Amino acid sequence: MSNLSATPDPQLRDLPAEARPRHIAIIMDGNGRWAVRRHLPRIEGHRRGVASVRRTVEEAARLGLDQLTLYCLSSENWKRPRRELDFLMHLLEQYMIEERATILAQNISVRIIGRRDGIPASVLEQMDKTVEMSGGNSGTRLCLAINYGGRQEVVDAVRRIAQEVRQGSLPLEAIDERLFSDRLYTAGMPDPDLLIRTAGELRISNFLLWQISYAELWVTEKCWPEFEIADLHQAMRDYAGRDRRFGGLGAAAPGSQRDKES
Repeated sequence: MSNLSATPDPQLRDLPAEARPRHIAIIMDGNGRWAVRRHLPRIEGHRRGVASVRRTVEEAARLGLDQLTLYCLSSENWKRPRRELDFLMHLLEQYMIEERATILAQNISVRIIGRRDGIPASVLEQMDKTVEMSGGNSGTRLCLAINYGGRQEVVDAVRRIAQEVRQGSLPLEAIDERLFSDRLYTAGMPDPDLLIRTAGELRISNFLLWQISYAELWVTEKCWPEFEIADLHQAMRDYAGRDRRFGGLGAAAPGSQRDKES
């Protein structure tokens, strides 16, 4: 859980590079609730959320993270009011245009995962342009999950594999976890080390179901527009202090109290 009184260390001097997560994924929740609590239109929460995206992306690049993955629009979000969806599409298109220069200047490469169905052509055009222009960058990868659903991703992967088997290009015995991962939207990407969720919700919400099998979870009560660099730093520090056992005994010495409790 989060420490809401966190204070930022500009250089994270207390956190050695080898202890830091290399890939952070974030479920950016609570934009609408943040606005409603302040008697503002829900769309104002989304507008303020873009500022949180900007500072988080810039800090990820400054820290040299390998990848930052942001859950921007889920496949279930299409159930929201038309006015709100139209505004979200406008914000997405605007972000792709206005942040492009910064993305290129900071050596960030952009990749987008999810289905393209339902996204306006003008938005797709700007998304594709940003992906193409940043494709040669070698710094932090910014992965945006747009019209994304984890179950849909798994179904699409199964369909790809089934088609290859039916065509005779893939023998059944060749199917394993690595091959399956290579058929997901995230093919070629590392799995997240740390999953952050804002607004205090304790659920995964159909996000990266396969990829977060061993990710550490960190939840803050703050809504996404309130998320600051200090919170990102605190999540990274908490991650560094955890014993990641991956089913084994981890760093606990045989016979220690933690070993006895495992």
